[in-house]
Amino acid sequence: MKIFTKILEDDLPAGESSETINLSFDDRKRGRLKIVTDSGNDAGIQIERGLVLRHGTILATDNHEYLTVLASNETVSTAYVKDATLFARGCYHLGNRHVPLQIGEGFLRFQEDYVLDDMLHGLGIHVTHEQAPFEPENGAYAPGTGGHHHHGDDDSHGHSHDHSGDGHSHGHSH
Repeated sequence: MKIFTKILEDDLPAGESSETINLSFDDRKRGRLKIVTDSGNDAGIQIERGLVLRHGTILATDNHEYLTVLASNETVSTAYVKDATLFARGCYHLGNRHVPLQIGEGFLRFQEDYVLDDMLHGLGIHVTHEQAPFEPENGAYAPGTGGHHHHGDDDSHGHSHDHSGDGHSHGHSH
């Protein structure tokens, strides 16, 4: 059985082919996973825990065999919101509950949850249930995420500066 243990930082090497696997968001968060590729081959994924495999991430075996991870359709709650203030309120309230949230052009998407649907409805936001790929935001302090890393000039923001204005550091470490 093929075991995919490496995450490629770049595209598939020229001239190489790749098998594919369609995985839900919950499966793409797992570090250890037995799979059957889309072409029917038994395989395994063994990567560092805490990483999230994003749509299009390419994995490799020690023998330079490749697997492209695709975000599968899954049942999600989607709110299409044209009003910018209402959109921001929806993002705020979902984010305040630490819900994995996909933010797109004019829509919010999260894993189906009737309590959250009702909360948004109470704000005046209509929610629909649909089958769609779920690709939530990484979060400000997320660890590396499978080939789609931020390479900025910042100080990697360890976050130990003062937020309160009272002169005391709150020592956040995320």
